[in-house]
Amino acid sequence: MSGRPWSPPAAGREPAGAAILGWLQDPRAPRLCLISGAPGSGKSMFLAWLAEHATEPDTSVLRRVHGLVPLTGHSASTTAWQLAEQLQLSARTPGELLAAVAQDQRRTVIVLPDLHQSTEPEAVEELACALAAFAHVRVILETRQPSPVLLAQAPAVMDLTHPQWTDPDRQAAWAATTPAAEQGRTPTGPDHQAPLDLDDPASVCAADPLLVTASYEHTTNPHGGLRPAWLRSGPSLSRPQDPASRACVLRAALGDDADPRLRGALETLAQESGWSVRWNRVRGDINPPWPGPAQSMSTSPVSQHRSLAVLDHQGVVRLLLADDGHPLGRLTHPVTEASAITVADDETTIILGSDGRLSLHKSPTATRPHGIAGLLDQSPSIWERLLQEAAPNTGITALTSGHDQLATGDRDGTVHVLAWNNTSIEHNSTALHNATVTALATVQISAGSSLVYSGGQDGRVRLWATDREPLPSPVAERDCAVVALAAAPAEDGITLAIGWADGLVEYSTTSPDSGTSRRTFRPGPPVRALSLLPEGDLVIGTDESLICLQPR
Repeated sequence: MSGRPWSPPAAGREPAGAAILGWLQDPRAPRLCLISGAPGSGKSMFLAWLAEHATEPDTSVLRRVHGLVPLTGHSASTTAWQLAEQLQLSARTPGELLAAVAQDQRRTVIVLPDLHQSTEPEAVEELACALAAFAHVRVILETRQPSPVLLAQAPAVMDLTHPQWTDPDRQAAWAATTPAAEQGRTPTGPDHQAPLDLDDPASVCAADPLLVTASYEHTTNPHGGLRPAWLRSGPSLSRPQDPASRACVLRAALGDDADPRLRGALETLAQESGWSVRWNRVRGDINPPWPGPAQSMSTSPVSQHRSLAVLDHQGVVRLLLADDGHPLGRLTHPVTEASAITVADDETTIILGSDGRLSLHKSPTATRPHGIAGLLDQSPSIWERLLQEAAPNTGITALTSGHDQLATGDRDGTVHVLAWNNTSIEHNSTALHNATVTALATVQISAGSSLVYSGGQDGRVRLWATDREPLPSPVAERDCAVVALAAAPAEDGITLAIGWADGLVEYSTTSPDSGTSRRTFRPGPPVRALSLLPEGDLVIGTDESLICLQPR
């Protein structure tokens, strides 16, 4: 039970309250429940009572509500954005939300009031039914009159106009003590806002994001490029934030066909956001071209080349100039269903394949020995030797490299470090997570000593100096999985970037003298990959975009 006793529902709705709590706890009950009734029947008041108690952090598991989206002004897309945020997932479309919920098998209860005030009631109905089809999900949907589509799901139905859901004596007592003005009170609409100009970046960044989204969804006019940029990054833009932060996200989502004046205007609006967009590429860009969805990324450690390797969903590795994102070439052979890459000190690219095995690939920008030296140098490289040692471990799920060291993580939560020590290979392993290792990053702090950061499905980021025991406490922890890590030495410390499954990117620099400075960014689409450039710039890869941010 919850730590705080539940008060009875208002207006004598104790029978309805008992029924909804019974439905939540009955494993045999339909997974979709409709709260229906005529206007003024108390549907919103009843669901407000449920939400007040069932969203408390200490509510018992079987009574807990995990997602609550009042549907007034919401489309199916914005409903999906809000639910993803509350469920600590990342989704840009209803389809992406369904895919994410399908993978997350935790019990999930969702409440959706005010269907009749949605801008897309039929599409929201479809989303609600699809969510309720999952065995671990329950959906409570408020509607004045259940549609045939909803009734076809064989839901539980509670029509609050029927007397069985009300205790008449308690209703009379409540009515006698409650002012008449409060008995039928419904939530008020949004405050009056200035007129919305969909061509003006300042106007859209300051306006109600629901209104902006609805306006852009009901037109095909690109509005200079603002419309596709807004819809591309909507899950981030719809969150509560100041106009400067919203302008930065919108700038990062602009395509190359946008009105050139918008970039400068949005940069000016974003001056207080903490970030400046150095360059970006989005799906559909032609000059320079978008490199495709970013599955994994790695920065070349050879400073004169300043290249960024980007692995896409088809196993193709493209090389970009880190300064501006222009293409430099690609690796000759794709690796089908590859999941991660790292670029070693000699610019060899190491790729993690779908079978958990590693393979070496030469970069077209790598320097190769010529003449007699090239003929004589036939011995295995350091990285070939390290991969031979790692080959027996076919359960690899994450990797990184640096300074003659190869680090891998596995499904059991263990991190393995192989280090070349002049003539031999040193092995170090330690268990850091209670679930699969999902991301790794490493920083050399002195000769023979490195820091290894590991992220896991358990929502923890651990720190391990390979010459000592891991820190006992995580350096970061949240209630969602880590999907990407990047770390690099900073002028006075170490910079760490963390990508989370709910779309948040955290960027922090820690130094002995000044402590830790932290800033965040949400691109909108789910974060897939991160990389740090030598100056501290952050590159974020998603299925829709590649963004290079410079801290202000």
